[in-house]
Amino acid sequence: MIYNYTTKPGPPRCTGSFNARDLRFSRTMIYAIEEINNSTELLPEIKLGYQIFDSCASVPMAVHVAFQLANGQDSVFYKGSNCSHSGVVMGAVGDSGSTPSIGMLRIIGSFNIPLVSHFATCACLSDKKQFPTFFRTIPSDHYQADALAKMVKHFGWTWIGAVHSDSDYGINGMASFLDAALREGICVEYIESYFRTDPRSKIQRVADVIRRSTAIVVVAFTASGDMRALLEELALDPPPPRQWIGSEGWVTDPHLMSFSFCAGAIGVAIQQSVIPGLRDFLLDLSPSEVAASSVLTEFWEDAFNCSLTKSSDQRNKECDGTENIKKLSSPYTETSQLRITNMVYKAVYAIAHAIHNAVCHETNAITKCQKNIKLESKQVFSEMKKVNFSRNGYQVSFDPNGDPVAFYELVNWQKSENGVTKLAKVGYYDASLPQGQQFNVNQNIKWLDGSTEVPVSVCSESCPPGTRRVLQKGKPICCYDCIPCPEGEISNMTDSPDCFPCPSEFWPNAKRDACFPKPVEFLTFNEVLSIILAGFSVGGAFLAIITLLIFFHHRTTPIVRANNSELSFLLLFSLTLCFLCSLTFIGAPSEWSCMLRHTAFGITFVLCISCVLGKTIVVLMAFKATLPGSNAMKWFGPTQQRMTVVSFTFIQVIICIIWLVVSPPFPVKNLTTYKEKIILECALGSAVGFWAVLGYIGLLAVFCFVLAVLARKLPDNFNEAKMITFSMLIFCAVWITFIPAYVSSPGKFTVAVEIFAILASSFGLILCIFAPKCYIILFQPEKNTKKHLMNKN
Repeated sequence: MIYNYTTKPGPPRCTGSFNARDLRFSRTMIYAIEEINNSTELLPEIKLGYQIFDSCASVPMAVHVAFQLANGQDSVFYKGSNCSHSGVVMGAVGDSGSTPSIGMLRIIGSFNIPLVSHFATCACLSDKKQFPTFFRTIPSDHYQADALAKMVKHFGWTWIGAVHSDSDYGINGMASFLDAALREGICVEYIESYFRTDPRSKIQRVADVIRRSTAIVVVAFTASGDMRALLEELALDPPPPRQWIGSEGWVTDPHLMSFSFCAGAIGVAIQQSVIPGLRDFLLDLSPSEVAASSVLTEFWEDAFNCSLTKSSDQRNKECDGTENIKKLSSPYTETSQLRITNMVYKAVYAIAHAIHNAVCHETNAITKCQKNIKLESKQVFSEMKKVNFSRNGYQVSFDPNGDPVAFYELVNWQKSENGVTKLAKVGYYDASLPQGQQFNVNQNIKWLDGSTEVPVSVCSESCPPGTRRVLQKGKPICCYDCIPCPEGEISNMTDSPDCFPCPSEFWPNAKRDACFPKPVEFLTFNEVLSIILAGFSVGGAFLAIITLLIFFHHRTTPIVRANNSELSFLLLFSLTLCFLCSLTFIGAPSEWSCMLRHTAFGITFVLCISCVLGKTIVVLMAFKATLPGSNAMKWFGPTQQRMTVVSFTFIQVIICIIWLVVSPPFPVKNLTTYKEKIILECALGSAVGFWAVLGYIGLLAVFCFVLAVLARKLPDNFNEAKMITFSMLIFCAVWITFIPAYVSSPGKFTVAVEIFAILASSFGLILCIFAPKCYIILFQPEKNTKKHLMNKN
């Protein structure tokens, strides 16, 4: 398809509605220029001219203006000026938006014309490779994004929604914010972009996302007009309570404060300032001056709803001259909250100072300027980099990127008693301060519905100490489950990513948020088990002593003499020691007690078994001695019996000495048997030594048992072989079962099993060998005769 254009396209035109705030900006620029032209210190005898264009926040219009500036179109100069270089542009103030500013810079940047913006905050404009001639009096969005992220972090919000204008301001600002938010550990549930001229369906979709979201906090990085479009859509069906976080592009706009569901909004704003004389200048509008300007005429007619010219349209009445601008309530006349207006004021003065530095010099404290010098824009551009001055208490300078020092006020939408929402300063952000001191917030903030409590906006509640965070699959890092720490590990801070183990001698408490020393466990005298075992030990010792006394008292009787009274007394003495040695196993192990308990046990038991073995051999020898022609007792008399006991015992003593010298038992903290407690026990030192002692006792017991079995058929009334057989059978059974029980018993029960084995075997010996004899001695004395003992069945 071929199109045939027969008409030449006209210049772009503004299609938006009248903006009183932009009128105040332009009038502020005129006020600043008039101040400079009347100054005797700044550019004395030199007058600045100006021409004001309306870009209508439109990129095509901004580009059209840029071409006019670059082409050197004749300007409209200050009245009465004597400009020698008509049409030469030294610098430009604007634009209010980042995207129109970028469009202008692509054109005028090639001509080295500096552009000083009062409201273009996109961080992308700090790129000197792309925009070398750009300067601004308002901070970069890089700092604004950092301030917003620090604010969100300060109030503990980790789950937020984000909306931004679909423009360079919104796109780059939100990108900077998301980078800062990521560093602060903040997660974003959704990111939506739109522009005020988008179809309503798109803006409605963004509003629906906000309504359905779980995030309470919404960060809006938008221009004022874009925010109005979104809030108007939300007002049709107000969402659940949302905490709005605003960028400086909209948070100070008084028109937006009429949306009551946004009460409690908090954001960053340009510092509030005062410009002396500006209000009087803005209100000093004569009818003739208004009529001479199409812009002022539009403002006047719109503000007072009347017409300055006669028209056939009867909808507006004709202005009658009674209109009083001083009583008018309009963004144009509102000078109590000068913020961006001051940025315009400083931008004009920045260009003036750059021109002053280029054409003026001071001689003898007198400033002289070269009025007829042919000044070029590149000279002004060069001097702009060096600008550094103070005006009305506000410092103006530029860093290498053309940005000023960032300072923001933190402002809060607070609803008064009469229901009117007003702006209140609640803190500040100063990028010139050291890290940690840049962000400051007071406690006078009013949140949703006028509450003084900070709203909570998290994807998951904080994990308390004693748990760790486990990320939910497929969700941001702020969405997690709280998993209790595993056994033996703790976490002692909120939202801990990991649990860590306690030191080896410590164990977590029930909440697993702190480590405490493990309880130390050993067989103490205070325990019921220890008391029972100690009672049997002492009781057994008393029983052995009583038996010894009974035998000693009846030592001349046949039953005592017939069973080798000397070995019986030694056996009873060794049994007393066996009973008492079990007491050394109770109590806290020490270096001496560990060595004593095992060696005493080994030596006393060998002494005991040696005596029993000697008695068994005596029985056999005595029986053989009754046979005709036998002299067996000659070779195993009292001396040999003593030597046998001493020899067998001495071997055990040698084994114990070697054990103690090479690798003795020692106290040790057992940390492996139980995780939650420490077992204080005696380590064997040398396992070979321990089992050698135990094996030697077992060897003697088995040998004694075999001999007793051989002697069991001897006449019942003559010998005690059956008793010794039973005692050795009990002894061997106890110690055979002791081995697996000893190995498998945990902690202090290992010691209890060892004590039980000692006591059981000792009681087996004393009861089997001596109980029948004591019964005869005490209760059947008629059987305690030589005749009865010699009687054979």
